Amino acid sequence: MPVTSTRVSPDWPCQVKMPGSYDWERSAAKWLRELVPARYASYPAFIRNPVLLARHAQLQVEQEIRVARTALQTARADLPRMGLHEGAIEHTIKLYAAEVMQLQHIARSVRAVTQALVEAGR
Repeated sequence: MPVTSTRVSPDWPCQVKMPGSYDWERSAAKWLRELVPARYASYPAFIRNPVLLARHAQLQVEQEIRVARTALQTARADLPRMGLHEGAIEHTIKLYAAEVMQLQHIARSVRAVTQALVEAGR
């Protein structure tokens, strides 16, 4: 079913075809399955209903953001006690900061795809 609007978010993932194009929902489901643990991606309810899959992907990414933020916020206190030297700690902090930003982008992309799937189902 075509989406009423062809405008998509600038956060639209390049791996997903444009809404309304041939097979776009399948490309969306494929991309979303990559964001959840494999055991969830194979659940029949998620296979049959991409909106449910999108909801779970959104929850999964939000949890990953919380984990990455916690790791970032506690790195300076925890990592020296684990015997890591300052260079490794600084590198790890930069890694966590970049991961938070990447996950936030993915979360926006999941929201855009979810919205398009919901609109397509109306």
